[in-house]
Amino acid sequence: MWLLLILLQDAVLPAQLCEAPGEAAAAVRALSARLLGLVADPARDPDPSVYLALRLAGDHDLRGEKRYLARLQDAFQHRYGRSVQAALRPHAAPHSHPQQDAVATEHTTAEAEWPETGRLALYLLGLRATCPPLEPGPQRSLVTWLKYYLEEDWAGSRQHGQPLTSYYQYSLGVLALCVHRKRVREEVIRRLLAAEHHGRFGHAGGSAMDTEAVAALAFACLERERTVGARLAAELRAAVRRVRRRMVEAQGRDGFFGNVYSTPWAMQVFIATDACRMQPAYGRAMAALLENLDAFTTAATAAQALPVLHGRSYLDIASMRCREELDTLTPLSPELPPELPGNVTVRLVVECPEPWCPQHQLYDRPVPAPAGASLLDVLRAAAAQGPHNFMFDTQDTPQGPFLSRVLGLEARQQKRSYWQLLTAPSTSLQMGVADYRPHDGETLILRLSEW
Repeated sequence: MWLLLILLQDAVLPAQLCEAPGEAAAAVRALSARLLGLVADPARDPDPSVYLALRLAGDHDLRGEKRYLARLQDAFQHRYGRSVQAALRPHAAPHSHPQQDAVATEHTTAEAEWPETGRLALYLLGLRATCPPLEPGPQRSLVTWLKYYLEEDWAGSRQHGQPLTSYYQYSLGVLALCVHRKRVREEVIRRLLAAEHHGRFGHAGGSAMDTEAVAALAFACLERERTVGARLAAELRAAVRRVRRRMVEAQGRDGFFGNVYSTPWAMQVFIATDACRMQPAYGRAMAALLENLDAFTTAATAAQALPVLHGRSYLDIASMRCREELDTLTPLSPELPPELPGNVTVRLVVECPEPWCPQHQLYDRPVPAPAGASLLDVLRAAAAQGPHNFMFDTQDTPQGPFLSRVLGLEARQQKRSYWQLLTAPSTSLQMGVADYRPHDGETLILRLSEW
């Protein structure tokens, strides 16, 4: 009877593609080519998520990918060229140079203070996706670093009840170890399961669809690799089903899971669990994504979208086989935004809630700027326009400039604070300061917030 019902359901719900349909192939290929053009700029710091997107695509520029991998290896070798034990060794070795050791100790102490769990996890995933396979020796040291970070991430956060970095980065760490087929301690897994069960993946700015998605990918990988016992495997399957059900229930009328940028992460969960072909919510999300490809203008955002447009998830890295790959993709130079005539006036507001600041609103001024200017351009115009002493600093990241300080107030990961970007009255911007282009009369709010 049950078999008959399943067969009838299959007849009623025709299977759909997990990748973008054929009529969208040209647009998807153009997005891949634009990403390749963006990463060709040597001034941009290499980003392991970008390399992952290039490797999971259907078409390649193999020489370009090889050059980008070399840049990644140079960047990570500088930081992780030594073992954890050597990096954290407190005393100088015999016959060492005291002044050099003092500099090295200061550098490695700074490294040890704050885990880089997510970025290292993405790098390890990228190495696993490389063809031909790399020598495993250097990767063993990186795996040890990642395990160390996972423990530091958790041990240093007992006062917060959550990882020092975030559940997003912690989940990426677990996923990377699983994809590398490294056994993950049950206690580490249960920390994530407890967070999912008790709804701890949200943050002060709202829900965290991308965090739930990455955790579900880690759960699905652990269950698939069969490195856990039967009871824990059943709990992991149940957690994935709960996450997937919440995603379907939370899907908006626009087809997105959360917003346009968290949607690709959610879609990876349906791909990884073979639910993409029969789940109507997945088809709606794919259609919404294809209608909004112009939102993925930066290397980091394009890297989020491309894997699912090719019907791939990060779990596919574990089963990648090196074979002859299409090598016909050519870079497409990024287009400069068109110059628009005239000016716009944007109202710029800076807010800092208690207990950080006794005065809630710190700045509220109209700022004129050229039409088509980015938010970063507006901030520069505010700093240049006169006696109101507007000041700000940004920090360069692989995802673009990150707003780090406004009016002398610094957003610090250690204090779980960040500068939230909003358009009035309270809509969170889904782009960075260099990408968002405000319109005339818009009110933009910079709010120091907790996550």
